[in-house]
Amino acid sequence: MKQQRHNAIRELLTSVTVTSQDELRRKLASRGFTVTQATLSRDIRELKLNKGPGGYALPTHAITDDDLPGIDDVLGSFCLEVRQAQNLLVVITTTGSAQPVAAALDYEDWPEVIGSIAGDDTVLIICASDAKAATLKARIEGYIG
Repeated sequence: MKQQRHNAIRELLTSVTVTSQDELRRKLASRGFTVTQATLSRDIRELKLNKGPGGYALPTHAITDDDLPGIDDVLGSFCLEVRQAQNLLVVITTTGSAQPVAAALDYEDWPEVIGSIAGDDTVLIICASDAKAATLKARIEGYIG
């Protein structure tokens, strides 16, 4: 869903002028993407959009999936352990690595994940059920090795 929304934002910005977040939110809604202001702000930051006198614009060098490290690289490099407590997972990372790990997990948009919170060396992942947490734990452990 996130990738589809990002693609819709890119398409909008190449075809029409968008001068405000609210205008972008309304144009996305007309395409079937209902988003909050917080989600839209994250999207703008992740897409590295520029805002000038003419409105929002795509960066001169478009960010592609090839520019970003894969989830296997991020989890394999920074994650030390994952622990389950019912429907919650606690991912232990190297010091200072929780934020990029949480961002990588959010970017994957896995269906088991309801949300995550990152500290300095710990990421809390909230899942919908104990079973979904167990499934996700096994997947993450596969990346950690």
